[in-house]
Formats: sequence, C-alpha cells, structure tokens
Amino acid sequence: MNRTFGTKSTLNSGCRLIAIVITTLISWSANSVANDARPNFVIIFTDDQGYQDVGCFGSPDIRTPRLDEMAKQGMRFTSFYAQPICGPSRAALMTGCYPMRVAERGNIKQIHPILHEDEVTIAEVLKSKGYQTACFGKWDLAKHSQTDFHIDLFPTRQGFDYFFGTPTSNDRIANLYRNEELIEKSTPLATLTQRYTDEAIAFMTRNQKQPFFVYLPHTMPHTKLAASAKFKGKSPRGIYGDVIEEIDFNVGRLLDAIDDLGLADNTYVLFTSDNGPWLIKNRKHADGHLKGDHGGSAGPLRSGKVSTFEGGVRVPAILWGPGRVPKGLTCHQLASTLDILPTFANLAGAEIPTDRVIDGEDITHLFHGKFEQANREKTFFYYLRVHLQAVRQGKWKLHLPREKEPVGAAPFSRNTHIAPADRIGFDKPFLVDLENDIGETTNVAAEHPQVVQQLLGLAEEMRSDLGDYDRVGKNMRFFDPLTTKPKTPPLPPDRKRRPRKPSPTKSQHSLLDPYPPK
Repeated sequence: MNRTFGTKSTLNSGCRLIAIVITTLISWSANSVANDARPNFVIIFTDDQGYQDVGCFGSPDIRTPRLDEMAKQGMRFTSFYAQPICGPSRAALMTGCYPMRVAERGNIKQIHPILHEDEVTIAEVLKSKGYQTACFGKWDLAKHSQTDFHIDLFPTRQGFDYFFGTPTSNDRIANLYRNEELIEKSTPLATLTQRYTDEAIAFMTRNQKQPFFVYLPHTMPHTKLAASAKFKGKSPRGIYGDVIEEIDFNVGRLLDAIDDLGLADNTYVLFTSDNGPWLIKNRKHADGHLKGDHGGSAGPLRSGKVSTFEGGVRVPAILWGPGRVPKGLTCHQLASTLDILPTFANLAGAEIPTDRVIDGEDITHLFHGKFEQANREKTFFYYLRVHLQAVRQGKWKLHLPREKEPVGAAPFSRNTHIAPADRIGFDKPFLVDLENDIGETTNVAAEHPQVVQQLLGLAEEMRSDLGDYDRVGKNMRFFDPLTTKPKTPPLPPDRKRRPRKPSPTKSQHSLLDPYPPK
C-alpha cells in the first residue's frame, strides 16, 4: 500500500503549527525582555535616625561600614527630605503626596494619618505592572496603636501581597503579624531588625524570577531601643549606636543577598529615614552624642523630630544600583520621599494616578547622575501637622511668620519634643541661605527682598492649593461623604486635659525651693 506523506492539508497544518510555535516563542521572548527591563525596588526606611547617624554623613562614633560602602558604590543625597514625624512621613512615601493632601478615614486629619482605602499607594502602582510586593516592619497607617487599629487598612489591603511586621511604633510593645494574623504578642524587640531582614531576603529569593518591590520600614531606632546580643554593648555611642550598627549589618546582608541572587544590576535600593532624631530622648534635648542618649544626631542641622527646622526633616539617603546608579557621587539637589512613587513608576513603566494631585516628581535623572537636568524651580513645603511653616527653593529657605505656639501645630503647639532654644516664633519672614548657613542661624531677608517675595508667593499658592491651619485648599482630598466641605482642616477632638495640680502654698514652697516667693 502506497502512503503519501506531506499532502497539502498536512503541510498547511504543519506550517500553521510551526508559525504558532514561532509566534509564541517571539511573544514569550518579548515578554521576557520586558520583564527583565522592569527593575526591582527596595526601600529601607529607618525610624527616627538622624542626619548624622551614618558614618558617611559624619557620625564620629557610630560605625556603619556597609552603609558607607553602599554610598561608595552608589550615591548620597544631602538634601533629601521626609516629614517631621512618623505617620505623616509614611503617608508621604506611600502616596507621593503631602500628608495634608491625602484622604483619611472619617475625613479627620489625624496626627498619624489613617490612610483612606481609596488612596493609591506605591505598591498598587507597581502591581499594575506585575510586581510582587511586600512590607516588612512598621506600618503606622491604619491607626497609631498596637491593638486598636483598622485591619482593613493593613498593607495587605493597600497593595502589598505580603506583610510581616507590626501595626505601629514600639512605644511600649510591638505585636508581630504575618499578613493579617497575629503571630506573636510583645515580640522581643531585639529580634526585629534581623527577622525583618530574614523575611525580606526569603521573599526576594522566592520572587527572583519576577520584578519585586520590598518595603522594609524598620522599627528601630524608635524607642524602646533594643539590640541583639551580637551588637549590644559594642558601640562607643551606647545602645543607640548598637541599634544603628545592627541595622547597618543587616543592610549589608540584604545587599549581599541581592548580589548572590544575580539581581544587583537590575535592582535599586534606597536607604533613608522617616524623620530627624528624637531629641526628647537625649539629655537636655541636645543633639545625640552621649552614651546614655537614646535619640540620634542631626549633626550640623538645627533641631530634630517634630520640627520644621532642617534637623527635623532632612534625612540621610543613600541610593544603590550597580550599573544604573553612578558610583561615588553626591547629589546636592533637592529631593524627597514624595518623589519616590513617580520615579519608581517611571522606571517600571507604570502610570501614576491622573485623577488627583501627586506632589512628588519623577527624579530618574537624579538617580542616574544627570544633575544638570534637575528642576531649578523644585520647591519643598514644610508642614507641621496642618500648619505650613516654611518653604524651600534652591538654596533658599523661608520660615514664615508664626506664633511661638502656633495653633495649627497642635498638639505640638507647645513643642516639648525639641530644645527650648528652638521653641520659637517669627514675627517676620526669616530667610536662610542653606548653602552658607546650614544651621539656620541668620536671617538674611533684608539683603534679599526679591527672594522673600518669591517664596512668600509660592507659600500662598500652596495655601490655596493644599491648605493651611486656617483654610482647606482646593485639592485637599476628602473621600468619605461630606455635607459641606470644611473651611479649616478637620482635626480630632481635643484630648481631655488632665487637671493641673494646685500651685504650691508658701509653706510648700519652702520645702521645694530654698528661695520661696515672698
């Protein structure tokens, strides 16, 4: 029996099959290239670490060899800004917006924002491009409490595939969650830095074949301070130094893991802090330098956490990305945590929300060392709570006139968090040349009236757009129903004030004071 092979129909079928295979391979190859082009992102976000609490930023007694090497292999930012306190700083990083702008649950402007579920986070932006996303550490955007918080506002509901961490600060304790399950009450604080890092490395290992975003907001060095046995009692700077040196070691572990996985040439790692040092934890509110100080150091910068002086908001920042980030550069251009969302979105090929104002701008050019492309008109606005207190453009910073105890900064109007010398008001605009007066000591407004007018104009534009203590801006967001739009930022009810103790009598004075009043 004669068999005929390769008839027209079978040939056509074969050709179609080959074409399908080739098309599939081409498509797979194109998708593979596209996937490879999407870089990984890692943000290491410490809590209350001061500007000078890293060796390469001038620390005289805290040893940070891995962060110093990270800077040599990458880039330091010397004018990088966060927000004055924890929760607002996290809201700004996650949304690319000033905390005053973001919507909160119940439309109330809390001290620590309760981030509305309809806000769009950086994790959600990156997930739109197929990223695996995870958060390891302190969240602080579902209510500032370890027990009384909104589980439906946890990271797992705000764009993160995986969460291993704690709801908020370790003021007394830290309860540990995996996703939305409480796995450990009152976790030993000394274990957290290593455990967060262990989990982050495991997540990167599991997801090494696809793009990932790792957000690592460390609990430390927010107090209570704690370091593991390997680091406890080892730093010349005392327990605070122990904590920073342990963070440094674990930053090194993370970078080594990225290198070992073969991902170094396709990964950006940003290290920074959420605000300046917590000076109330230092003797006499001084810049941290004593072994017994549990707060950090802002070095040459004035003041610290809960302040709009530079020490409160300018933070150390190091960017690492071999093959992408130029080695050994220092960027003096203005940048902030607000810029991270639009920058990561651009690098990932993702779209940022277009139905709302995003305050940050794409600074990819700075990431790649193209400083000449910097926006010369870039402006940073310094808010404390709902009060606009200062504005910076270029080297110029203008402190706006304000009372010594401004109502818009409540409950920090009487600001016991900072040194008495910094609890001041300004009866007229106070202009600072930050290039020549980084410590903000001298008012040069009289010599530069045009600069003052320029910055006052920018401040007024921002008040109209976003708002201030005495007005709601046109683009301040409220997502929950409103009968009428409020005229001033809606604040939580005043806390019940404790009754003051009666003033000492004359006889009591004699016991308390060797020189009683007459």
